[in-house]
Amino acid sequence: MTDKRIVTVCGATGNQGGGVARAILADPEGEFAVRALTRRPDSAAAKELERLGAEVVRADLDDPESLGPAFEGAYGAFLVTNFWEHGSAEREKAQAGHLARAAGHAGVQHAIWSTLEDTRECVPIDDPRMPTLQGSYKVPHFDAKAEADAFFGDAGVPTTFLRATYYWENLLGGSGPYRADDGTLVLDMPMGDKRLAGIAVGDIGHVALAVLHRGTDLIAATVSIAGEHLPVADMAARMTKALGEPVAYRPLTPDAYRARDVPGADESGNMFQFYADCEERFTGARDIAAVRALYPGLQDFATWLGGHREELAARIRDH
Repeated sequence: MTDKRIVTVCGATGNQGGGVARAILADPEGEFAVRALTRRPDSAAAKELERLGAEVVRADLDDPESLGPAFEGAYGAFLVTNFWEHGSAEREKAQAGHLARAAGHAGVQHAIWSTLEDTRECVPIDDPRMPTLQGSYKVPHFDAKAEADAFFGDAGVPTTFLRATYYWENLLGGSGPYRADDGTLVLDMPMGDKRLAGIAVGDIGHVALAVLHRGTDLIAATVSIAGEHLPVADMAARMTKALGEPVAYRPLTPDAYRARDVPGADESGNMFQFYADCEERFTGARDIAAVRALYPGLQDFATWLGGHREELAARIRDH
């Protein structure tokens, strides 16, 4: 038996949860043990976490009964839901409710809930600037998480509310630079000249670990994080330097982005429009110096690029 305090980590084979699990497992202080939750304990990612020292437990956020044993005896928890897996705000809220009640019933002493802003505080539901989605949301994957914040207080869970932002790893996927028909590399987010708050997904894990190390200091606090706020044109310039080939920023309108024939285009278009239209409010909530005080190894965009240049180049070659 270990004398370490157990932290139950949701989505441990995914982006945020995986970053948290690896940060805890690599922590030289060794204060915490990882109980990694996954629907697929036989997956390669789950087996790798097991090899690194995690206890891997099968759990499904849609199945409340599977969550009880996952939280039993845990000191802390990192709680995250994945809207993009199913695209339903109502399902995401239901999953968050299941997590809150399971953590409350088990007596978890410190939960970190990965949440986001309610975009309707900046872009009201009747504001015609962007379409309303799924009946009552502007950016469903933001707004549903914000509505779910209340579940944790209702369940009596001591909670830190961690608000992340755009992952730079998204540039390795659908929103990254691509080679246009004329042969040039193009980055075409609908951000105009506004700054995009971004972060390396692994750094979310390190910040979450720092929050756990702070003990009760940050319970009930909202901790909003980013690694750097950059105009997308500056991001393109940094990619130009990293790749050794010009990357042109060609801003789209939000409507043009929403009209793309790709899954979730309306949701993503609204998200980028929120980032742009509410730039000062969103970036102002994310004090880079304060985040770096929590985690001194916080990466800026150039540092992240330096570590992912080959992946970015391969992604361009393969598309």
